[in-house]
Amino acid sequence: MAEDRLTTAEIVGIFEALAQTTRLEAYRLLLRYLPYGLPAGDIARLLAVPHNTLSTHIAHLERAGLVLGRREGRSVIYAANSSKLGHVLSTMLADLGASLDDVALAAPAFPQKRPKSAGKRVRNVLFLCSGNAARSILAEAILNREGGDRFHAYSAGSQPAERPDPIGVELLSSLGYDTKAFRSKSWKEFTKPDAPRMDFVITLCDDICEQPCGPWPRNALLAHWGVADPALKRDDAQKRAAFMEAYRRIGARLTAFVNLPFESLDRATLKSRLADIATMEGATELAVDHAA
Repeated sequence: MAEDRLTTAEIVGIFEALAQTTRLEAYRLLLRYLPYGLPAGDIARLLAVPHNTLSTHIAHLERAGLVLGRREGRSVIYAANSSKLGHVLSTMLADLGASLDDVALAAPAFPQKRPKSAGKRVRNVLFLCSGNAARSILAEAILNREGGDRFHAYSAGSQPAERPDPIGVELLSSLGYDTKAFRSKSWKEFTKPDAPRMDFVITLCDDICEQPCGPWPRNALLAHWGVADPALKRDDAQKRAAFMEAYRRIGARLTAFVNLPFESLDRATLKSRLADIATMEGATELAVDHAA
């Protein structure tokens, strides 16, 4: 595919565009949402960056050909142009006498609209941590918004706090989430006969994954995604930064989760994919503090 070989200047421009943390995270996020893309507001919220800051970075990625955009009503939908990076790799591999599979370089099919899940079963997901005041609240909020009509998220704790952590609630509110209904509650609420039947039970702290768990349905898939407890920070500035980091890490895992091809995966493979999500970048170093 000689016509797809890029010039040195083009390759340098692409690497330069990705050589910045927010731009790289935005591009990786959009790769997970291929081929449907995400509205600019959702990208800003999932990365927890101001809209005007994101706009600057997205424009940089667009100039490098790494991101494509389409206006839809009042929103602009963006998607990663995966073929552009593929051509970079193809050009560099050609110097070694190798090549990428042509499928990897296929022209992007964006824009596509995600098909509605009419008639498909909604999957219930329960997030657990000790206090149900920080991480599990963040996860519940993110999945209920990003999962659309395909998931219903809940959260609970083994030793619930009096209320969700105010700094976490403040963060969610600043990112456009409705926080009025959030409360800290015991996982015992979800073991009652009339409780929603869970498809997934995901623990977010090391302490709780070692405790006896509730009598979940036999077909519920269990997973552990350890994330450090941001509420343990004592200084307010450090605590806000820790909540932001926890939000970003949990959000990255959930974008991977909602984009799994659930209908085509058998149970064993799906369980393996859940375990893979737990080892995404940043998981190990974050899962070092035990929850209180």
